Amino acid sequence: MPAFSLGQTLWRTFNRVIRDWFLVGMLGAVALASLFPSLGKSGGLLHIDQVTDVGIALVFFLHGLGLSMTSLRDGLLRWRVHVLVQLFTFAVFPLLWWLANAALGDRVSPGLVLGFCYLCALPSTISSSVAMTGLARGNVPAAIFNATLSTLLGVVMTPLLITLLVGNMLDGGNGAGGHAHSLTDASLAIARLLLLPLVAGMALRPALHKWHVRFKRYTNLLDRFVILLLVFGAFCNSVASGVWRDQGLEVLGETLAGVAVLLAIVLALTTWTARRLGFATEDEITAVFCGSKKTLASGVPMAKLLFGAHPALGLIVLPIMLYHQLQLFVCSVLASRYGARER
Repeated sequence: MPAFSLGQTLWRTFNRVIRDWFLVGMLGAVALASLFPSLGKSGGLLHIDQVTDVGIALVFFLHGLGLSMTSLRDGLLRWRVHVLVQLFTFAVFPLLWWLANAALGDRVSPGLVLGFCYLCALPSTISSSVAMTGLARGNVPAAIFNATLSTLLGVVMTPLLITLLVGNMLDGGNGAGGHAHSLTDASLAIARLLLLPLVAGMALRPALHKWHVRFKRYTNLLDRFVILLLVFGAFCNSVASGVWRDQGLEVLGETLAGVAVLLAIVLALTTWTARRLGFATEDEITAVFCGSKKTLASGVPMAKLLFGAHPALGLIVLPIMLYHQLQLFVCSVLASRYGARER
């Protein structure tokens, strides 16, 4: 792609990200929580911790309504793509965290170490993986199957990986206990609050699909509004526990640098591996976009279930918040470049 055309693509993508009210909303939620932590903390004035459980279940029910069984069936046969994506999601990402933690873990705050571990243990995202694959003219049915499979596997794999990698950090590092749920409790809670509504939505899709399509604009708004509430509540708890007092704003720079390096490594590795395995371009696109993504929509609700009232909950969700925005920006550029190839 010529340099001028690439520059135009970068500029359009940058403008699109800047105009995204959701990004502004997340920044606003963090700022508001920093100023008025008593509003949204657990047991606070707004009782957000009680409201969001209903919102989370409703959001995943709506996600289930949006999943087509036909598309899942069509993507089932690309087994090599599926194996590659799931290995990157639940093996390569955690391995990269383990290597980075061995080299740099003692120089980073424990809350941020836990946050990057959590980011690497999360499943892939559904909506943006499929959207980017479609924009790049990749294998969309395989992307739908992989993203959905990743979400289902994440119910067990994410709490299992967190427990195996950093189980000793889940009490907030003070030995008090009671901040995090056990592996069994966390998996059951995730299944009840995320998986059960998702499956219910898929089961009711034939009856409610037309309604869902008609009001999709509003259901998408609900999805993001619930995430903003969760981000606000998480940072209220962390600010009330002294996260900014103890860490300082330089933690934002450290986190952004970390997620940028992580995304660059994973994009390079997925592309190289897909080509070494002789994937068709359409399957390479699916592997790159599904294998490099991490879900914010599941990540923030799952953090609440896994870590409970952990005093560093705001720091724990910070890497996925920044990774989410960065992956959208970078993958939009890549999707445009893939989509511009000769037909």
